[in-house]
Amino acid sequence: MATRAGAKSTRKSSAKSSGRSSARSGGTKRLKDPEGGLTAAGRAHFAKTAGARLKPGVKGRADTPEKMKRKGSFLRRHYGKKSRSPLKDDAGEPTRYALQATAWGEPVPKTRADVARLAKKGMQLLEKYRKSQDEPADRRKGR
Repeated sequence: MATRAGAKSTRKSSAKSSGRSSARSGGTKRLKDPEGGLTAAGRAHFAKTAGARLKPGVKGRADTPEKMKRKGSFLRRHYGKKSRSPLKDDAGEPTRYALQATAWGEPVPKTRADVARLAKKGMQLLEKYRKSQDEPADRRKGR
C-alpha cells in the first residue's frame, strides 16, 4: 500500500514539473484573449464548468436582429452603468474592462465620454432591434 501512495505523489509532482497549467492553478491566460474577451478555449471552459452558453462577440456590423440585440445588450450592460471600472491600470495600459470593447468590434474607450458613446450606441441598437420586431413579418422579409 505504501508504494501506491508514493506512486501517486510522484505522478502529481511530475505533472507540476511538466509546465502544464490548469484553470484551477491560475492558468487562465489561455482562456482570456489578450486583446479583450474570451478565447474559444475560454468559452469551452465555462461551458464545461458552469454550463454557460457563451458566443463570441459581434465584431462586424450588427445588421440582423439577433446581432443588434446581442451587441446592444452587451454595450448597454457593460458601459451604461453608473459605477464604472477604471479604463487604465497603474502602468497606463488599458484594463480588461476597456479591452472588452474590442471583442465586440468597438474601439477601446480612452475617456468617460467614449464610454458614454458606447452605452448610447448600445441603447440605439436595442431600440433598432425593438422596432424591427414590431414590423410585420412580410415587411421584414422585403416583400
